[in-house]
Amino acid sequence: MKSVGMHIERYGQGEKILFIHGSGWNTHMWYGQRDYLASSMEVILIDLPGHGESPGNSCKTIEEYRDAVYETMKKHGIERPYIAGHSLGGAVAQSLSLTYPDSVKGIILVGTGARLRVLPHILEGIINDTENTIKNIAEIAFSPKTSQTLKNEAFDEMMKCRAEVTSHDFHACDGFNIMESVSSITTPALIICGTDDALTPPKYSLYLNKTIKGSRLVFVEGAGHMVMLEKPMEVNRTIERFVKNE
Repeated sequence: MKSVGMHIERYGQGEKILFIHGSGWNTHMWYGQRDYLASSMEVILIDLPGHGESPGNSCKTIEEYRDAVYETMKKHGIERPYIAGHSLGGAVAQSLSLTYPDSVKGIILVGTGARLRVLPHILEGIINDTENTIKNIAEIAFSPKTSQTLKNEAFDEMMKCRAEVTSHDFHACDGFNIMESVSSITTPALIICGTDDALTPPKYSLYLNKTIKGSRLVFVEGAGHMVMLEKPMEVNRTIERFVKNE
């Protein structure tokens, strides 16, 4: 199975929440959440196949990533966690909720959508002009209000991922489309989006909120696509309230 040997980190005790990173990323994306939330719940971080410290090849579809995560949950005895996913990870979370609804207690969808079309120049550039393309992604993934230091750190982190892996991720996102079935999600859902998100604009989150019955929507002012890095405390408190059902 793709999930064999997937890197997993577990912190804290209590209600389980499993975080799935976005395209070309790794567990580092969620350390701002780990450091806060592990005091009141069990935070579980994973590197998807071929990312971070997980060996092997990346997957080529959201469904393959979904099944890899599901197998890892079974392997490690992770029963009915909340699933938090950013962008590609959010697509995986939605797919898990649709395919294995009894295995998921709730989903937290961060900067994602029911469809994730990717700009053609990104799809082409990841392989043909990796460094400049990643630099461009790192620039537009943040709010104009965000410091250049944070953008530079994101660039460095994404450059650690093999170009082939990042390319597979973005192609998997581009092929993802559950516009017709997302209304079938019955799992409790929290949707978080930065008001300045240029990669998955707020209208994506509005659609999810309108279509997933009973879902909660929270916009974070002055944050872009990387809202969990830009405004970690706002995101942390929003997640905490959702998990505690406040």
